[in-house]
Amino acid sequence: MKAPKAVDTPYEPPRIFGAAYRTATIGILLVVTLVAFEGMSVGVVMPMVSEQLDALGLYGLSFSAFLIASLFANVVSGLWADRRGYTMPFLLGVVLFVLGMGLAGAAVNKELFLAARAVQGLGAGCTIVAIYVMIARVYPADVRPRVFAGLSAAWVVPAMVGPAVAGSVAQAWGWRWVFYGIIPLVVPALVMLVPALKRRPSQEEAAPSEGPRSRPVAMTLAALAAAGGAGALLWGIDNLHIRLALSAVAVVAGLAALGYGLRQLLPPGALRFGAGLPTTIMLRGFFSAAFFGVNGFIPLALEQVKGFELRDAGIALTTGALGWSTGSYLQSRRSAEPYRRIRTGAACVMAGVLLSLLSVLPGVTGWVAVPAWIVAGFGMGLGMTTVSVTALKQSPVNEQGANSAALSVTDMLGSALALGVGGALVNLIGHGPSEIARGFGVIGALMALVALAALLLSRRAR
Repeated sequence: MKAPKAVDTPYEPPRIFGAAYRTATIGILLVVTLVAFEGMSVGVVMPMVSEQLDALGLYGLSFSAFLIASLFANVVSGLWADRRGYTMPFLLGVVLFVLGMGLAGAAVNKELFLAARAVQGLGAGCTIVAIYVMIARVYPADVRPRVFAGLSAAWVVPAMVGPAVAGSVAQAWGWRWVFYGIIPLVVPALVMLVPALKRRPSQEEAAPSEGPRSRPVAMTLAALAAAGGAGALLWGIDNLHIRLALSAVAVVAGLAALGYGLRQLLPPGALRFGAGLPTTIMLRGFFSAAFFGVNGFIPLALEQVKGFELRDAGIALTTGALGWSTGSYLQSRRSAEPYRRIRTGAACVMAGVLLSLLSVLPGVTGWVAVPAWIVAGFGMGLGMTTVSVTALKQSPVNEQGANSAALSVTDMLGSALALGVGGALVNLIGHGPSEIARGFGVIGALMALVALAALLLSRRAR
């Protein structure tokens, strides 16, 4: 008698909120929600901070200090995670992030505020890379797109309530309480992540790579060179109209240090846009520069040019995050080849940036920034999330930490340079309402060109 023929059961990937992954997923999403709330809140209150601390001239550098410090922390955290696991870099990152929030709230001048932003950046850099490695180690490959979609969706609640809450708190009690208020929310996130933090990596996962990016001392020096070079470059650009000779030296030295650092930190061929992983990682920086280079100046432009309240100026940031989560969800459906999703995302970012320029024109309502940033945010969710998933797929297991760090390096560097250059343009053109409108127009035009470059390079990510 023949045995009954087995009936094939269609394979279904595990659910990220199933029993095996529920606590890790919730903990990761809580941490990302806190980072998102900080990002949304700081963007809204920065005009008030700049006014009260006499720091409008450092508006762009206030964001760049955070991002440049994150760049350094990304590399160290990635190396640490590859060699020893993600637990300690994650915990250290959370501690530094909380410390930076407290220092920012207590800052009495612009120098201390910049230092506090740098401490926050160190914490965020360690935490985000550790989370990326945690995702790669805890979840199977076919589940990761859903986790990254969840990361983008974790921005929805902060996006919906963050700008309004931050604006209301700042107007009622002062901007300092926007920073203080986030600190107690860290505890439940840490509690939820205890099981994932106790997980021991396997031998395969723990083995570090043997390539040039596995040398801790050399990589740390390269990270210092890249971070210091970016800082010198931005300082030189910001002061070219004041101290021409010294600023020119700073720009040249910054470019040299930055080039040296990136050659060590990024995969071979990245600076030449080699096909596959090298270009995939570089695209992350292009997306970040194009979007955040404009995103950081929207509240300033709407408040100074159109007379918006802080709460209203933050609505454009809200809609951008909502569009981002929608685009990220669609990428998880895998309806097209990755490079096509990246190309479509870049086109949407470029269109949103160009449309946002209408918001500062005379006779045009500033509310046009809302649909503009929905389009741009959708492009980021579709394209940038695909870049993250694709980079992890293209990475060997024992290089996931290094390549996650490389993704974050290009991410932070793209944002830092775009915001720093944008701040320098605002300082050069002027701080009056009409001058800020012109500066915003120049910034938007430059970032649209960056998005166009991402669109043209997308085929090389295959």
